[in-house]
Amino acid sequence: MSLPQFVLIPGLLNDADLWRDQVSGLAGVARPLVADITRGNTLAELAETVLAASDDRFALAGFSLGGLVAQEIMRRAPERVTHLALLDTTMLPDTPERVAERRRLLAMAQKPGRFHGFGNKLAASYLAPENQANREMIARVRAMTERLGPEVFIRQNRIERPDSRSSLPRITCPTLVLCGRHDVLTPPALHEEMAELIPGAERVILDHSGHLTPIEQPEEVISALHDLLSR
Repeated sequence: MSLPQFVLIPGLLNDADLWRDQVSGLAGVARPLVADITRGNTLAELAETVLAASDDRFALAGFSLGGLVAQEIMRRAPERVTHLALLDTTMLPDTPERVAERRRLLAMAQKPGRFHGFGNKLAASYLAPENQANREMIARVRAMTERLGPEVFIRQNRIERPDSRSSLPRITCPTLVLCGRHDVLTPPALHEEMAELIPGAERVILDHSGHLTPIEQPEEVISALHDLLSR
């Protein structure tokens, strides 16, 4: 019997390197596939792209923006998903403050000059305090943003973030809700609420991580995904 497919959806301005540790760490129990969400303009388009590239049945993990895509997949084709992991994401629409911040970042991305999309200010928002001076982590994230560039950032940043709270109680597959203790973008309290809305969801909070759990705490994420597949 072949191993089950595990589709891993990266976040905004992330490519397959976000999941590189999980791809190797899951290889003994699953066939990891990192989805490409760089081309669509809506959650619906991104979800259909992922579904078209996936097996008839598959496990699914979505990080940040990828978690929004995963929730859209659960609305469109829940019968195809055997296990679900939502990492450092949200089920809420943008607040007015977040809308304003997105507009500011879009304006910056549209300016001429070298684009890397991950300066020191963003590093402070995305990483746990103990990781904010970690040059290897910062270089890894910056390399992803440089590879994808401003056009992908602008397209992904414009995608509407819906209110998904009403659809979460309809999720029936084994589900993991995970985030970093120091995630200030999608904080633990938000994930507690998310897990409460999904029947039987398991909550995992990683103490030594901010928003970028697959990079900051790779082994712990691998372990949580292994546990999910065993459910």
